[in-house]
Amino acid sequence: MSELKTELARQLVQRFGERVMAIAELDGEVTLEVAGRHLIEVARALRDEREFAFEQLMDLCGVDYASYGLSEWEDSDEATHTGYSRGVEGKGPGRFRWGEVHFAAFARRFASVVHLLSMTHNRRLRLRVFVEDEPLPVVPSLVDIWAGANWFEREAFDLFGIVYEGHPDLRRLLTDYGFVGHPFRKDFPLIGNVEVRYDPEKRRVIYQPVSIEPRVLVPRVVRDDSRYLQGRAELDASKAS
Repeated sequence: MSELKTELARQLVQRFGERVMAIAELDGEVTLEVAGRHLIEVARALRDEREFAFEQLMDLCGVDYASYGLSEWEDSDEATHTGYSRGVEGKGPGRFRWGEVHFAAFARRFASVVHLLSMTHNRRLRLRVFVEDEPLPVVPSLVDIWAGANWFEREAFDLFGIVYEGHPDLRRLLTDYGFVGHPFRKDFPLIGNVEVRYDPEKRRVIYQPVSIEPRVLVPRVVRDDSRYLQGRAELDASKAS
């Protein structure tokens, strides 16, 4: 572990010792990573102990690290000048139908991230937990420690499929009752899985397989102010015609 710069980071390492799986500092903000089995113990200490006093949970979200650090974009000098697919290979996460996954499985894919605020000490902390079982990502619920985590955990469950064990009412929050899958996962198709339409014969809304094809819509690549050269060329062409 590199030399810790902030007092909070040093306090966390001294207090939690081997429970600290990783700690990072960027722009004065500290990220503490712990295992799921230690989350409740660490979270309660962060709230109750005077040296930390993180009274308020500001946010909680899920993260899918599949394809993290990878890019499907071509170098701008090599991209073509025309067509909607210029500059991109179109094989990134979500640009496919079910069964056409284009990225390898990541050892640590899903994480639950909590943003805490200490009004007593006027400082913030990011608390992160990676799930240990990717097919069924389970993380202990923090509702009993910070009641405000309730709807945040429901949202993360809905969008990422992370199950918060001990949550009093874990069900979907943003998607429809019949929605299939979790739309913020990287392997969820950008075109979706099903679509709905009104059937005049059945006189009701019905679900059916999605009918549109995946497309890559990318703005034109700009190189070294070439937009001015192109504009001048187009103006000259229009004058010549």
